[in-house]
Amino acid sequence: MDIRPLSPRYAVAPQIEPGDLPAIKAAGYTTVICNRPDIENPPALQADEMRKAAEAAGLAFHVLELTHQTMTPENIARQRQMIEDADGPVLAYCASGTRCSVIWSLGQAGRMDVDDILAATRQAGYQLDQLRPTLEAFGAQQNG
Repeated sequence: MDIRPLSPRYAVAPQIEPGDLPAIKAAGYTTVICNRPDIENPPALQADEMRKAAEAAGLAFHVLELTHQTMTPENIARQRQMIEDADGPVLAYCASGTRCSVIWSLGQAGRMDVDDILAATRQAGYQLDQLRPTLEAFGAQQNG
């Protein structure tokens, strides 16, 4: 398990397994968000199985399947709302953690300075500098 914090309330990880969830709970996380479509995973790692394991470990569990095509303003707002509504720190996962980092970054546009967003993702091992124009445009829309 490779947890990479982006903020005090949000961390990302590559694919986790059901057996990881008690350790995630013990690490202080209260909520897990699955950003990986079921079609990418074998049955043992699909959302229903992960939900059962998360709930058994005492974690809230949400699913927001993300692909390049579904990285929409509505889904960005939905992910941000799940984070804001959580009772404590959130761990989001996908195949590598990149999608979870991208959607968090887009959700912070207009709330955080773009340099700070990119520094947070870079420190976690996700080089998202190519998102700068998109983050700047989203930020301008949010503050416009």
